[in-house]
Amino acid sequence: MAVDAHTERHRGFSIKQSTVIDANKGVTWLAILILIAAYDQWSNGIAWVYFGMHGGYGLLWVAKSRLFPDKQWEERVGLAMAAATMAGLIAYWLPAWLIVSGNAGNPEPWLVGCCVMLYAIGVFLHFASDMQKYVSLQLRPGTLITEGLWGVVRNPNYLGELCIYLSFALLALQWAPFLVLALVFITVWVPSMRRKDASLSRYPEFAEYKLRTKLLIPGLV
Repeated sequence: MAVDAHTERHRGFSIKQSTVIDANKGVTWLAILILIAAYDQWSNGIAWVYFGMHGGYGLLWVAKSRLFPDKQWEERVGLAMAAATMAGLIAYWLPAWLIVSGNAGNPEPWLVGCCVMLYAIGVFLHFASDMQKYVSLQLRPGTLITEGLWGVVRNPNYLGELCIYLSFALLALQWAPFLVLALVFITVWVPSMRRKDASLSRYPEFAEYKLRTKLLIPGLV
């Protein structure tokens, strides 16, 4: 009798995607602290700003995962996919290494302030939209969410993440973090958003909802 690949995978090692992601996000602050210590950058103000931003985001993500989890991360994956996911998430730590190792640019105070503002906007969009989605699905299962942040764009959570990771890249003032973000955006985020649109097309009201909203950025795309 034939055994499909999904069943075969679960006979060996498997782990929830959320466990892998939470593990990485939860130790981000520690990884940055270790880098600061390794390079003896205790007086590097930009490193500490980055520590607060990225480290804080990681802890907020873990809290979100416990309080209003996203079902898409509950799927179990095999060792190869878990390792690939962890490697991809570790790539997000690149700005931290650039900043503490002296390979980053030297952002002006006004740019640091703009980065913090962009980060705050991103945190609001990301977590508020995920909370809205979680509560809406709890109270109105099987209903298309077309109001609130989801009435502005169809992927406010991804827009929030884009703002967050752009703030990290801008703080480093180096091309490599932008390249990492672009690769993730093209290979992971865009296909995920397209798949979600295809899935939501089963709702009769989706056609009208799609016409009056943008995929990611209000008024643009």
